[in-house]
This record gives sequence, structure tokens and C-alpha cells, in this order.
Amino acid sequence: MWLGWNFVLLGALLLGLNWTLAWASNFQHHRYEELVRALFAIQSECPYITRIYSIGRSVEGRQLYVLEFSDNPGIHETMEPEFKYVGNMHGNEVLGRELLIQLSQFLCEEYRAGNQRITRLIHDTRIHILPSMNPDGYEVAASQGPEFNGYLVGRGNSREVDLNRNFPDLNTLKYYFEKTNGQNHHMPLPDNWEQQVEPETLAVIKWMQNYNFVLSANLHGGAVVANYPFDKSRDSRIRGKSTYAATPDDNIFKMLARTYSYAHSWMHKGWNCGDFFDEGITNGASWYSLSKGMQDFNYLYTNCFEITLELSCDKFPPASVLSREWLGNREALVSYLEQVHHGIKGMVYDNNNNPIGNAEISVAGINHDVTSGVGGDYFRLLLPGTYSVTASASGYLPSTRIVTVGPAEAIEVRMFVGVKIISTQTVRNRLREARPDCSSSS
Repeated sequence: MWLGWNFVLLGALLLGLNWTLAWASNFQHHRYEELVRALFAIQSECPYITRIYSIGRSVEGRQLYVLEFSDNPGIHETMEPEFKYVGNMHGNEVLGRELLIQLSQFLCEEYRAGNQRITRLIHDTRIHILPSMNPDGYEVAASQGPEFNGYLVGRGNSREVDLNRNFPDLNTLKYYFEKTNGQNHHMPLPDNWEQQVEPETLAVIKWMQNYNFVLSANLHGGAVVANYPFDKSRDSRIRGKSTYAATPDDNIFKMLARTYSYAHSWMHKGWNCGDFFDEGITNGASWYSLSKGMQDFNYLYTNCFEITLELSCDKFPPASVLSREWLGNREALVSYLEQVHHGIKGMVYDNNNNPIGNAEISVAGINHDVTSGVGGDYFRLLLPGTYSVTASASGYLPSTRIVTVGPAEAIEVRMFVGVKIISTQTVRNRLREARPDCSSSS
């Protein structure tokens, strides 16, 4: 027993991170009430850098709690990127849920211990952690336990709907626009979409609408691989055959997936769960085509880049392996989070230095734009290289800059759009309003 724990502690020390035995012995599965207690205990332990909020309720009324980490909880600080982790979307895939509880405790403890890496991450990032998107499904799976849980029992929500097949299908519209040179970002939602999705899905979409997320990961189980978009094949006529469906940001997504895979203790080795994935990564559609998934929806509807992390062969692993899984994933969870600070970021201003929200940021050669937030700040993930970046906004002249991105922190690039364009009719109306009224008699 002591020998096993010595290896665990040695691994933690080799990573240069504080880790107490009291914490290490606390690996267990958390039912809903236990999950809630754990989150509030962490918030109580680190009240000045955390906040708990709910994004909605499940079908059975359970709160979808998010734990936020920031040096100013509850506030979007200009030029500080927003990041999210989502776990337990499939109720019977439980490792992600437990890893996110452990990650939350870890961030709290390491911040209090003065760990410079974690302190900087919390000061420079607004981190949102949703341990369970599907608490109802989890309770169904947990009632059977790890020993007897079936492959599909508890996968869906309480209505047995698979939440990762429940988002509006924006891929079809995107693929059509690719052929017609149409819109390349923020695809419009279909009519009555709110009536077509489950309460848990609706809550997450509203969450995305309220926060300008830059990077995200969705934690699953049943395989060990980092899966990146697109999930849906461009050619639905090919049945039984997987086809690679690249996004315009394919190289960035592969980098993000490799970041997690190579920081993970064994994902990058390729052979896991009887399957082989080169470097431990795969394009979603190349593996199997999936429609109405969450990672594609993030990319097509918001500014957020999301990948799906399959983290365990066993969907509901026994509690006895949770400590090993935590050690295998800990560095990867932190390293992936740090990727939100790469590429370029900045503000979009008009000629009077007023911030401009919803301005489009386009990069030559990459057919996917992002937009600035309400306060005018924007974030664009990019690989190292030199790019032509253009900012444009309705009613303004666009502005273009040549930017060189390095391998370290994001480059700050301020964009100033030109003098506001006034239509000829507007000029005529203003001149007419400015003329003295000569019709009145003296």
C-alpha cells in the first residue's frame, strides 16, 4: 500500500505541483447531492477566486451548476479569455465528471499554496467548469454502479435523449454556404429551435450566448482519444464509410488535440481500448459521422473552439482507478487550458477610440471569422506564422494589419476601423434638417 502511494506522490512531485495525501485519498464517485456539496466546499475554501452559478435545470429539476475560477469572479475582464470544461454529457460516462471535481479542488489548493503557474492561469483566464451536463442520466447509471452498468444505461437524459445528438444541425447550412460563398461563422439557428432541444441542451446554448467562450473541451468516455471537428461528414450519401471532414481551422484543431494527447500519460501512445489512433487524436467524421453534436455547434454558432476528449475505456470505471486516471489527465487538463492564450487578441475601436462590439475579425486564407465581444475585445486562436488580419464592422471602413504570431503568449493587436460610412440619403436628410425654415412669414 505504501509503495503504491509513494509512486503517486512521486509523480505529483515530478510535475512540480503540491498535492496532499488527504486530498489524494478522497477519490470517489459523487452522486448529485455529493457533487453539489463538493462544489460548494471548494467555493467555501477559495471564496475570493470562485463563484458558483447555475445555467439551468435538468428535466428532473436538478441544477446544472458551474464553478467559475477568476481573480474577479462574476466579471468579464476586457482582454481576458473565457474557457469552459463540460463533463458527463452522457450520464453513464462518468470519469470526466470526477476529473473536473478533482481539477476544481486542485486549482483551489494550488492557488492557495502559491503555485505560480496556477496563480497566473487564474489571474489571466476566466475558467468555467460544468462537471455534469446530464445529472439525471448519471443518477440512472449510478443506481446500477460500476459493476453492472450497461453500455447505454443512463447515456441519455431522463427522456432517454442523447444530448450529443440534440443540438441544432448547423453543419448542413455551413456545407451549403461553402458551395455558395455564403456566411462562414455564427450560423443562424432554425425557427422554433428552443422547442426542438432538451432542457439541458437549451441551458448550454443559452450559456454560450451569454459568455464569449474562446476554447472548450467536452469530456466523454468509452475510448481514449482526442477528437476534433467536424464530427459530421460532408457527404451523407456515403454509408458505412468514414470520411475526413476538416474545418477551416483544421491545423489548429490538430494542435489542440495533440496538446492534450501528448500531455496525457498514455493517450498519445495510440493503442488504447483495442483501437489505434495515430498520436492519440482523430477527426470526428473520420472516426464516425455524427450529426447535431456539441463540438461542431460550438464552432459554427459561437467564437468557441471545442474538442471532445474520450478519456477511459470503461465508461463507469470503479473508484479504485480514479486516482490513476487523475494523475494521467492532470497535466493534460492544465496544458489544454493554457492553449486559450495563443494566437492574437485585442480591441476593435472606431476613429474616436470607442470600442466596437460584434466586429468581424477575418484572417486571410482561413475561411472562418470570429467576432468581438460586447466590450470590443476579440480573441483569435492561431498557429505561429504571419497573417493578414482584417477587422470590419457594419457602417465602418475595414482595417487590415499584418501580424506575426509566435509560439508563446497571444499577440495583442489593436484594430481601428475607419470613419463611419454615411449613406448619401443620410447626408441629404441631415442637410435638410440643418437648413433654416424659410417657409414661415416674418
